[in-house]
Amino acid sequence: MGAELHAGNTFVLDLSKTNPKLNEVDFVNNQNFIKHIERQMEENKAMFAVGGYGENRQIYSRSQVFAQASMDYRNIHLGIDIWTAAGHPVYCPVGGLIHGFKDNIGFGNYGPTVILEHRLHNDIIIYSLYGHLSRRDLANLAIGKKIRQGEKIGHLGSTEENGGWPPHLHFQLIRNLQDYHGDYPGVCGEKDKTYYLSNCPDPNIWLGCPLLK
Repeated sequence: MGAELHAGNTFVLDLSKTNPKLNEVDFVNNQNFIKHIERQMEENKAMFAVGGYGENRQIYSRSQVFAQASMDYRNIHLGIDIWTAAGHPVYCPVGGLIHGFKDNIGFGNYGPTVILEHRLHNDIIIYSLYGHLSRRDLANLAIGKKIRQGEKIGHLGSTEENGGWPPHLHFQLIRNLQDYHGDYPGVCGEKDKTYYLSNCPDPNIWLGCPLLK
């Protein structure tokens, strides 16, 4: 995010279903959701809010993307969210190649998304996903394009373009991407969480935020 995330500028945002404060928030209403995040930022005097890996959340009932009748309800978050203002730049933590990119449209979806492929030591391949970006960030991308460590990937998209969310980055690591291109589940059902949390390791390995255990 162009800055180290620490206690002086960041706090951990609790969106778990066990947080009683969330019972008072209408998450289906975008403006109410945005005001909740902004209020938390002001109370904590922070520029960033972070958290969510493996979190059992109640907020996904706001969208049919997660609550379709034909599939199990998905509520286990598989990445780390970093919340801050729309337009904030996002930088590449580890160099790699663009594997795919896509505007995943629809209320509750990722919106503009970029997935990088990284070849690590011993030829281990892992993928990183950056969701809820700005549409303009997809304009000059190409499959296979090299992205250096520290190079700008894009910017946080507005609520109107990022799937209807308060501005934030969804950052996720993925071992086996299967046949996905520009998309991969960022939330799973409770019955599948053992597999998905194994396939999607804790992104704080790369983020290195001391506030996250």
